[in-house]
Amino acid sequence: MTILVTGGDGYLGWPTSLRIATRTDERVIIVDNGSRRRWVEEVGSMSAVPIADPIDRVEAAKSELDASNLSFVDGDLVNRSFVDELLAVHEPRVVIHTAAQPSAPYSQINGERANYTQHNNLQTTRNLLWGLEENGLTGTHFVETTTTGVYGAPEFPIPEGGATMENDGHQDEVPFPAMAGSWYHLTKAHDAANMRLAHDQFRLSVSDVRTAIVYGTETEETRNADELKTRFDFDYYFGTVAHRFCAQAAAGYPVTVYGKGKQRKPFVSLEDAVEGLARLALTDSDESSDEYVVYNQVTRAISIVEIAETIADVGEEFDLNVSVEHFENPRDEDEKHKMEIENKRYASLIGDQRQSFEDGVRDILTTLARHEKTITEHEDRFLPDVLERSEGRPVAQHTD
Repeated sequence: MTILVTGGDGYLGWPTSLRIATRTDERVIIVDNGSRRRWVEEVGSMSAVPIADPIDRVEAAKSELDASNLSFVDGDLVNRSFVDELLAVHEPRVVIHTAAQPSAPYSQINGERANYTQHNNLQTTRNLLWGLEENGLTGTHFVETTTTGVYGAPEFPIPEGGATMENDGHQDEVPFPAMAGSWYHLTKAHDAANMRLAHDQFRLSVSDVRTAIVYGTETEETRNADELKTRFDFDYYFGTVAHRFCAQAAAGYPVTVYGKGKQRKPFVSLEDAVEGLARLALTDSDESSDEYVVYNQVTRAISIVEIAETIADVGEEFDLNVSVEHFENPRDEDEKHKMEIENKRYASLIGDQRQSFEDGVRDILTTLARHEKTITEHEDRFLPDVLERSEGRPVAQHTD
């Protein structure tokens, strides 16, 4: 039996592959074409953590974790013939689909990047869904990491699944309305619709894992050796707000907050995100649901100012004198928005939260201390020059 992990060279896909491979005797095949590395290089940035060639990473996993069942395939999932051959040859029992252009800011640069993001992400998912159908693999469990960003920032609680509508005494559950705020986030809203259609038409078992903003640098497996580390992006385009704030702190800058920063965002640690995907991958076929199931992959909502203050507090343990500074907010947003999002189904899947935000920050600052030179030599990458700066200090926007 085979478990296929797409985007397995990425920040989330790589440690997910390691966890699955160490918990099963099934074959675990990573599929990637190195796009994430190229996208980050294209915007003039790099991973703060050095990462090896994919083949070397797999060899390290075999030697350090005894993951002899792990292998790597280089290929582009936008290419339909490649996907068909991949599925026909390996006949996966589960597909963990983490491959996508994941950056909202990148998708907003210009029309070319918006078109590329939508074509890349939607074509990849469609190729996999139709490939499973046309190769007679509709018994495969299809798991995709979409994003909580498809919900936007509504003023009402977000359910974990559909919304209930009532008319003339009749009730029905409908997909929760997508209110995505970027060309990237819209790809995941479209993916959700396409997966629901594939479930209805092909009777495909689908888990739509709506992933929150992921923070952290380590999992149980990556702690074993430097060769097993996952990437860490800290620039405006591919670094999340928590990671950029940590980079500012490590480089000696104030942690900069737009406005009061009381708006809350959904977060999940890398450790908790990996655990959820691994548990879905390792569910016995006889026990997996044949339904379309939505998981809100979030452990808690955190305000922007709390992120900054937590980094400042934890920074004291690293002899960092971190100040939190507030600047006028140039964006049109509700700075008091309370993100209320249900996560009972996901919490039941993973059990107790495995890593707190504070411990995640400790991991990040530990990592950045080891790679301080990379951060300090590339301070300009916290934000691109075209964005606002104050007194020469980078000011991080609060995007995921």
